[in-house]
Amino acid sequence: MLDTPLTRRRFARWLAASPVALGWAGRAAAEWNNVATPPVFAKIAPAPIKPVPTAAQLFAPSEVVLLDSPYAQAQAANIAYLKRLDPERLLHVFRINAGLPSSARPLGGWEDPTCELRGHFVGHYLSGCALAYAATGDTELKRRGDRIVAGLLECQRKIDKKGYLSAFPTSYFDRLAVGADVWAPFYTFHKIFAGLLDMHELAGSGEALVMVTDMARWTDAWTAARAEQDMQKILEVEFGGMNDALYRLAAMTGDAQWIAVGDRFTKKRVFEPLAGSKDALRGLHMNTHVPQVIGADRRFALTGDRRFGEVSDFFWDTVTGVRTYATGGSSNNEHWCTEPHHLAAEWENGTNHQESCCSYNMLKLGTQRFLRKPSAGIADYYERILINQRLATIQPDTGLTAYFLSLTPGAWKTWGTEETSFWCCNGSGLEDFATLNRMIYARDAQGIWVNLFIPSRVSGPDGVRLRQETSFPNAPSTTIHVEATNGRAWTLRLRIPGWTSEAARVTVNGRPVEAMAAPGTYLSITRIWRAGDKVTLNLPMTTRWEAFDDRPNVAALVHGPVVLAQQLPLGDVPAALMHDQGPAMAKAPPPVPPLRLPADLPARMRPIVGKPLHFVADLGAQTVELRPLADSNARFAVYSEVV
Repeated sequence: MLDTPLTRRRFARWLAASPVALGWAGRAAAEWNNVATPPVFAKIAPAPIKPVPTAAQLFAPSEVVLLDSPYAQAQAANIAYLKRLDPERLLHVFRINAGLPSSARPLGGWEDPTCELRGHFVGHYLSGCALAYAATGDTELKRRGDRIVAGLLECQRKIDKKGYLSAFPTSYFDRLAVGADVWAPFYTFHKIFAGLLDMHELAGSGEALVMVTDMARWTDAWTAARAEQDMQKILEVEFGGMNDALYRLAAMTGDAQWIAVGDRFTKKRVFEPLAGSKDALRGLHMNTHVPQVIGADRRFALTGDRRFGEVSDFFWDTVTGVRTYATGGSSNNEHWCTEPHHLAAEWENGTNHQESCCSYNMLKLGTQRFLRKPSAGIADYYERILINQRLATIQPDTGLTAYFLSLTPGAWKTWGTEETSFWCCNGSGLEDFATLNRMIYARDAQGIWVNLFIPSRVSGPDGVRLRQETSFPNAPSTTIHVEATNGRAWTLRLRIPGWTSEAARVTVNGRPVEAMAAPGTYLSITRIWRAGDKVTLNLPMTTRWEAFDDRPNVAALVHGPVVLAQQLPLGDVPAALMHDQGPAMAKAPPPVPPLRLPADLPARMRPIVGKPLHFVADLGAQTVELRPLADSNARFAVYSEVV
């Protein structure tokens, strides 16, 4: 679950009883309340808006259209789910809190009227509607978002507490201020805040900007009334990306006062070691801290304050470099449980790996960083998560999404329900699957980056239009068709992934490009392009083991960027457990245990005809089936003992 005093105590008890503790459990539990002021961030002076120059820009969401593929199917399923949700039921808890009448039937799960996190999903819903409308132009989504905004405005005016807006009373913040148990009120506040920002920025809602500015004024007054040392204690309770949202508001309005308010959400005991290139993440709750680092990254981009940039730089390097599974996900029980390079210990001492919110937020952070310094490594990481984690956690027929993607051998996928779950990851899924077109391309004054190999069409403001035709990763190639151009020379930059080989090749109109770029870089082709030009990129995909640093005999099998999972029979799993967050998996061991796999398995694999990326291999008297994690619908094992 999210980070609360209760979950911290449970985590500390779990850690103390687990071999993964490695002797540090007592210190980790004590450090939850360590709020000593670090020297680097001892004082954060008021900062003017002075943006750091970017090297690239994203295309507008409407300029990149997904063509038929699993990505387009996921986008459509997400939109269908957005349209099945009743705005009146979503508004119910807000109206009750504001003292307004509501005859709507309450939702369940984390939107139940008794849940302390109620209202968080509505913020995600606003963002989902705005993002999906911006990507597709579907006016029904804008209408739904506008309906929610109008209902929230009515509630905000009725509450009349200087801009306060939530589905729970201000007494939750009173409890937060005195250190009493409460479930993350600023976290929920942030989701509503961010949803309103998205509705203004992407769907043109003037009301949303007025409302979110009033919420910022309330936040300013509430935080200014607390001493700095008291705010640092308050920041020990999860607060989402309040810093990031306030910095966004500053950038959107040009008003630097919101930077100062956002700075009050600088969690110094976490930022200090990161700024000093020290990995002190052990024991921290991942989804509490990735949004904070997104905020730090935005603060650097907005003001040029290098301290915040150093926080983002080292955090990105350490998480993606040494704390990430072969799938691209990270953490266990939503926490980093070990020192760096001890990922096997993290993996084997729990069942709840890879929270979906964390993966979504890491993609957001990667996008921000790419725009300042385009990198094939960032795009490689982005691709790894999209293929193996995100597409694996949505049902393409329902749009329902998963909380965790467990890597426990014999695990199965578990899903939220239509109207009784509303977990944080169901909420972030509304946003995530509305932004699948985000990082496929980027541009600058010289031309276009092709970052991801996804069927799509991009139409730039300079008259250039490209269509990407591919079945990747089912086939190791992609083709870029120039459908329109402007008569001037411009540069096409193609990502040559780090996972491919020196045998990668590019042709332009059938002719090979002689000066080929190395894997892990971009190939730049500058010419006067003509409509009808065709660029084909062939990317050999090798099959290899990716082992844990601390358990070299335990590894995942990866084909190109695709993680191949060993398939196991589902067995007699109660239907109720198919819609569980994951802990029940440990109580239902697989009827057939995973096989130990030979080191030469890649040489033994035979493709299954008609099923791309599905393989079988004979292991003496036994046969193992391997398929992409996204296609694993029974039980599976990603990591195996390799002999």
